Amino acid sequence: MMLSVRGIEVYYGAIHALKSVSLEVEQGEIVSIIGANGAGKSTLLRTISGLLKPRTGEIEFRGKRIDGIAADEIVRLGISHSPEGRRIFTNMSVQENLQLGAFIRHDKEIDQDQEKVMERFPRLRERIKQNSGTLSGGEQQMLAIGRALMSRPSLLLLDEPSLGLAPNLVTEIFSIVLELNKEGTTILLVEQNAHRALEVAHRAYVLETGTMVLSDTGKALLANPKVKEAYLGG
Repeated sequence: MMLSVRGIEVYYGAIHALKSVSLEVEQGEIVSIIGANGAGKSTLLRTISGLLKPRTGEIEFRGKRIDGIAADEIVRLGISHSPEGRRIFTNMSVQENLQLGAFIRHDKEIDQDQEKVMERFPRLRERIKQNSGTLSGGEQQMLAIGRALMSRPSLLLLDEPSLGLAPNLVTEIFSIVLELNKEGTTILLVEQNAHRALEVAHRAYVLETGTMVLSDTGKALLANPKVKEAYLGG
């Protein structure tokens, strides 16, 4: 098992955000988490990546407990997080953002990996010296994913990669998700576009008000009447 989350409880002050949440991700999978706004999806990813600490429960990555260690150490272990809202450094150039994604690395292949990111996202090459705050929403999303890839993750956490994008860019982003997975990156995907998320997922979970209520293959959840009614427009 690559990632195992067991019974985590997460609070924001008095607010109980995650309630005994468990999930598993096998190496090579795309696992999607769907749910309404405020269900706790982003909180779950932030907890896995070490930005939040669970009050109880355990998180293991490749057999090692990670729920008590710092976020930068979790990146070093092979987990990278492309957060909701992109969170790029808007006062820095595209290139500087990409280089920050490789902050844990000291090898000689960083430039080579930057070249790979630009091959995957040609628009970033065109804007490599441009201030990131001047990019379009779609370009900023590409930069956020590219920055996450610069640490060479074995597990990529993607939080709402299609949020606010035009339909053609949504299609492009999901094509890239599939490409990355075929090339060997395991992906844990949080996405409000439930139909797209379930289409690409090997397995998926449904999170409602901090509680996991369903899990199955992506295909099975696409056909599930309750999921159809709640998340797929009937």
